[in-house]
Amino acid sequence: MKTMSEPYLPRVIQIGSTGRNSGKTTLALELIRYLRQERPVYSLKIITIKPQQKGHCQRGGKGCGICTAFTGGYEWQEETRTKGSKDTCQMLAAGSTKTFLLKAVEEQLAAGFAEIYRQLPPEAWLICESNTLRKVVRPQLFVMMDNQKKAKPSAAAVFQQADVVLQKATDFDWCQLAWSNV
Repeated sequence: MKTMSEPYLPRVIQIGSTGRNSGKTTLALELIRYLRQERPVYSLKIITIKPQQKGHCQRGGKGCGICTAFTGGYEWQEETRTKGSKDTCQMLAAGSTKTFLLKAVEEQLAAGFAEIYRQLPPEAWLICESNTLRKVVRPQLFVMMDNQKKAKPSAAAVFQQADVVLQKATDFDWCQLAWSNV
């Protein structure tokens, strides 16, 4: 259910997921390739870090090092590489004008997102991978990728706010973009 307390952001498509390997990056790449034909597309991957997990991998085990280097509040960086397996590299290679990675504790997510959002031209699309961002903004379209497993807590908290729920990225109906003024 959408509430009016979060600011509405046209031309923002947010993709969340109930768990890893659910197809959110696949969908993000397809959206970037399609939408860039019409106007600039920017992309953003958000990692929300729980304060008690700061400095440790949230997924357990060794991890990739993204969260272990995090010092607090929020920090972001622009991706500059188009080669590599990281989601941000793939987004840039797919045609995103600029791609960002934002790491934030939940309490600082709105501030970190606002800092990046201010850099976007008003006519640009923003494709964003995040569950938790839906708590602070109301995107034009919020797609939840449901991998049919037990939903992680960040997905469960916003699942009912999804405009569209998909099991596979190929199930996306492009008509979903036509329902609002863009």
